[in-house]
Amino acid sequence: MIRHHVFIRFRDSVTDAEIDRLLGHVADLGSLLPGIAAVHVGANSSPEVGMDKGFGRGFIVDFESAQDRDRYLDDERHREIGAKLVAAADGGTDGILVYDIEV
Repeated sequence: MIRHHVFIRFRDSVTDAEIDRLLGHVADLGSLLPGIAAVHVGANSSPEVGMDKGFGRGFIVDFESAQDRDRYLDDERHREIGAKLVAAADGGTDGILVYDIEV
């Protein structure tokens, strides 16, 4: 299984409603694409103040295999949502942290 973590530092001008809408689109992919075992979206809830380095919102997608993750990365729906997230992130891709691990 691959656990795909994406953390986003949104621009100050992006409203909570816009963030919720964008992350909702990510969550929707869980029912649209094969090989996704789970999707979790939300805000950082760690008590370790400042350790998030401003990456206060994000999502985690669990894939059944690396091939399923790769298929997701190539999917047009993922690319469309990803482009919107990059546009909303502080500094574009500098405002997004992606980290995958095998579990």
